[in-house]
Amino acid sequence: MVTMSGVWDRTTEVLSGRAGMLAAIAIPTLFLPTIVRDGYVVYATPGTTFFAVIGALLSLIVTVITLWGQLAIIAASIDPANDRAAATRIATNRLLPVIGVSILLVIAVVLSLIPAIALFAAAGIDFSALAAGSTKPTITNGGAMAGALLYLFVWGVAVFFVSARLAIWQSVLVEERLGLRSISRAWALTKGLTWRIVGVILLFGIVLVVAAGAAQAVVGIIFRLILGANNIATSTFLASIAGSLVTVPLMVLAIVFTAQLYRACADARGMTTMDSSPS
Repeated sequence: MVTMSGVWDRTTEVLSGRAGMLAAIAIPTLFLPTIVRDGYVVYATPGTTFFAVIGALLSLIVTVITLWGQLAIIAASIDPANDRAAATRIATNRLLPVIGVSILLVIAVVLSLIPAIALFAAAGIDFSALAAGSTKPTITNGGAMAGALLYLFVWGVAVFFVSARLAIWQSVLVEERLGLRSISRAWALTKGLTWRIVGVILLFGIVLVVAAGAAQAVVGIIFRLILGANNIATSTFLASIAGSLVTVPLMVLAIVFTAQLYRACADARGMTTMDSSPS
């Protein structure tokens, strides 16, 4: 039987035994790219085409590097035989499949929003006006508007619970190299664990938001008092660094926990991996 306390014990063992390796992966892939992106947003001149293009390109690069780092941490956590070199090699080999599956998942989510978009359109919402900055949409069909809001509520709940069931899909893909089949495999492995996973996600989300928000707020206030009103950009940037110093360790914790949840689920169900070689 899979218990969250058992998964937590596995997680703490990995963190205590491989803290140095995980930090060596997380700092250049999760922490530094985020700092570079935040620095650009704070110090660059907004409102120009150049700013938008460079910002979008930088965000894409940061996303890919961060994803690669997550895969390396999963590989380092999921098999004690994987050293840092093996973990990074596995991450490189699995990166494109993970990107491909991620794109398909995003497409599925977008397609599932089509009914809501249609209902909003039927309600008289002018999307072009909203894109242009209008803050006062005209509603001509209250029933359609109510239906759209109800659909979004149900959609949000459904996406949240489905995400909980699929929380381990990246670990499945890293360890078993199943590609798109990692989705169905993750769904099968987490059967009967939905509410426990939902509880962990909610708890982690609360801790992350509170801790990161408090760190950014406190550091931002302190540096605004020290640097003065003329250095708001620098104060904001330093506050974002403080937030990252809190969120990155929590992200590593979540990634390791997810990897150990996959291991626990596979062990409990007697579902041996299809290919666990660290190649």
